[in-house]
Amino acid sequence: MDGSAANRINPPQQQDHQPGRETEMHPKPDYMPKFPGNGRLAGKVAIITGGDSGIGRACAVLFAREGAEVALVYLEESEDASITAGAVRAEGKQALLLRGDVGDKAFCDAVVDKVIEEFGKLDVLVNNAAEQHPQDEITDISAEQLQQTFETNLFGYFYLTQAAMPHLGKGAAIVNTTSVTAYRGSPTLLDYSATKGAIVSFTRALAGNLVDKGIRVNAVAPGPIWTPLIPATFDAEKVAEFGSDQPMKRPGQPNEVATCHLFLACDESSYLSGQVLHPNGGEITGG
Repeated sequence: MDGSAANRINPPQQQDHQPGRETEMHPKPDYMPKFPGNGRLAGKVAIITGGDSGIGRACAVLFAREGAEVALVYLEESEDASITAGAVRAEGKQALLLRGDVGDKAFCDAVVDKVIEEFGKLDVLVNNAAEQHPQDEITDISAEQLQQTFETNLFGYFYLTQAAMPHLGKGAAIVNTTSVTAYRGSPTLLDYSATKGAIVSFTRALAGNLVDKGIRVNAVAPGPIWTPLIPATFDAEKVAEFGSDQPMKRPGQPNEVATCHLFLACDESSYLSGQVLHPNGGEITGG
């Protein structure tokens, strides 16, 4: 067995479409909550972008178990979104499916309008949608790729937050998904890493901007997590080795990350704002 084969911890696989489909992954990511709910989000309404699969799906089901009604924003993966909605409803809560591109400001405005129309309120915003496109050289990143990555990963966070602000009151929470790449970079994910670094700064700045309104803003910086974005980004051999270089020698599962989002969304983190949690398999990061 060669060294590459020895590092395989996932079956080799690849998808040719971003942001990927959970239905095509094997093994399937583990998204179900590990523990019974305790009403941490009872009576709350949450928007989760990228809510059809991966970390977004795990957040949606966990939030529902903790008592929240959930709006699932997704690009076009209708089968994944339907499965997530079914899992939310199995927890006894409502799931509102909203399909569209978060890089489009008009769509983000419409998302919030529909949530208010359906639920009458908004308490938690989870900005989570993302895409990534590896390139070996900075000169290989086209203007179109650069703009699209920033529109999805960063502009969408601004657009949805702007749309949500008139409806967020004291005690509301915004939770942004950044990445370990914001702290250590990634040589082949230059534009993605740049957006994730910007999200850290956005989180800290917005936290200061909203503190007097009683709205907390925090972020989660996952390490390598087994989500559809991985086989949709890397070749089959890299996918097979994904996560093997972490201290824990494996990728994390979405339900190991969603607990961080839950903590930051609920009142248990009432004295935290402008902070970042790091579920990354033991990697020490600065900041």
